[in-house]
Amino acid sequence: MRTLRHSAVQRFLCGVALSVVTSSAMALEASVEGLDGPAATNVVNFLEPLDTRNISEARLDSDIRERTQRALRAFGYYSPQIETSYPDGMFAGDVVIAIDPGPRTHITQLDLGVDGAAGDDPAFQKALASIPLEEGDPLRHDRYDSAKTRLSTLALERGYFDAGFAQQRMEVRPWEASARLFLRMRSGPRYRFGDIRFAGSQIEEARLRRMLPFTKGDPYLAGQLAEYNQRLGQTNWFRGIAVRPRIGDERNVTRGGQWWQEATGRTPPLSSGAGLAAVRRLHGLQSTDVPVDVDLVPADRHKFETGIGYATDVGPRVQFSWEMPWLNDRGHSLSNSLYLSGPEQRFDGEYVMPLANPLRDSYRLSYGLRSLDNEDTKSLESSVELARRWEFDNDWVQELYFRTTYEDFTQADQDEQVLLLYPGISWTRTRTRQPNFPKWGDRQRLALEVSDPAWGSDARFLRARFDSQWIRTLGPDNRFVGRIGGGATATDTFDKIPPSLRFFAGGDQSVRGYSYESLSPENDDGELLGGQHMLTASAEYQRRVTGNWWGATFVDTGNAFNAWWPEELKTGAGVGIRWISPVGPVRFDIAHPFDNEEDAWRLHFAIGPEF
Repeated sequence: MRTLRHSAVQRFLCGVALSVVTSSAMALEASVEGLDGPAATNVVNFLEPLDTRNISEARLDSDIRERTQRALRAFGYYSPQIETSYPDGMFAGDVVIAIDPGPRTHITQLDLGVDGAAGDDPAFQKALASIPLEEGDPLRHDRYDSAKTRLSTLALERGYFDAGFAQQRMEVRPWEASARLFLRMRSGPRYRFGDIRFAGSQIEEARLRRMLPFTKGDPYLAGQLAEYNQRLGQTNWFRGIAVRPRIGDERNVTRGGQWWQEATGRTPPLSSGAGLAAVRRLHGLQSTDVPVDVDLVPADRHKFETGIGYATDVGPRVQFSWEMPWLNDRGHSLSNSLYLSGPEQRFDGEYVMPLANPLRDSYRLSYGLRSLDNEDTKSLESSVELARRWEFDNDWVQELYFRTTYEDFTQADQDEQVLLLYPGISWTRTRTRQPNFPKWGDRQRLALEVSDPAWGSDARFLRARFDSQWIRTLGPDNRFVGRIGGGATATDTFDKIPPSLRFFAGGDQSVRGYSYESLSPENDDGELLGGQHMLTASAEYQRRVTGNWWGATFVDTGNAFNAWWPEELKTGAGVGIRWISPVGPVRFDIAHPFDNEEDAWRLHFAIGPEF
């Protein structure tokens, strides 16, 4: 038994050694002499997948020469002289190819165009003008092939489903170093959108139709189907969306139409071109309408999310959200959230009523309760807000709202109960790429609010607030985040302004290194009063360390104040770690204030993107 085991081990080790030798022999590294540029690179690429196992020397050398010739022909070299050498032996994996490319073939005649309805289509005219083929140019097979692909793809995208190539040939005369290229498409008619059928939707059909980017009779555009699919997804009403065209009568050619199979005995292709036109004529299907099927699966009625965080100044914090993306067939929705931390507890809700264009226009009813006990601030606030929302084509969102707030508060040595009635208007825009961990993005918000005793409010003020944040990257491993924000209040009744409308700075969303809302004007006893104005700014640099781990350095500055310009800006700086986890980015920061005599360090932990 011991001998058998020893023999088995020997065989295993020999097999491993042979596999290593065989594996190394498979790799062929080629170098080219006498030629450089894309043609030489193409030779190397053609030879890379060559399998050198179980092949004779003569066959290997022949395959290398044949592949080299094919790679050179693709760039117009039809009469090359090729010499091969193997510095370390034929099966060592290295080959040197000396090439005398000879004369290069040039295009002497070019017939490129589109006949039929597409000949007057600006998209085809633009595509033809951009094709890099001209008489007198060196022959490039890839450019000819890409021209065919571009025209075929464009025909499908723009509804020329009967399109086909009347001519598609390349005549090369190596003895003359000349080539004649023929590529002419016959487009046939352009199809148009037909009836739109909806299935599976819990939302009334009229609302879905108002979101269509096309109407029956419009020229077919595949991009508009994708756009409609995206619009339906943005409503959050559905968890399954399929927007598909039907070519023919009630049967979908792209999914195996029965009439095609009966006529040809074959499974239908993705695009049948002239063949499709012939079979349509055979079966009398002459309509150029393309019906559209919209199959939908309703989203879950309830969605729940949980978020956690930690900061030195507020301790642990937890947020729960409960969303109902659709309540009825008109697409109304309801969302509620509960935020809990040591100094602050908050409950918010919003009821959304979409209008004619659900993605652009809506009414929103918001409500909330908030309790705050932080530093020198104690406040119990309740509010209700009714807003009209518009979203414009430039991505800006405008809201016109009227807010009612009752707040019972103590701020330092001030005690008040106030009822505020104030209208406001805001403009917001958020743009991101890769929303989970944006490599590019920005967010802007500007809000204006006014209150006056003339309509029953307890305070008079004009208040403005702005915020702006940017994310940019340099290469794949460098990320920059910048932020600036501020606000201003004009009032002659500041003692009636509640803490929720006064300005404070400090905390992980403001000036890191200082505790939450600890920066503001103070009274004679050193108690925080809150400011009429505020200004904050932040700059952060992030560098990828490895994989999904990033390091960060940052500096923040800002303050809240009563004069129209701050006498002093508080500054903090620190370092951090970013981890792109499956549930979103995880951020951990250590920050230090520059002017703190206690030399305090503050920790900040959060889950979720910057915005």
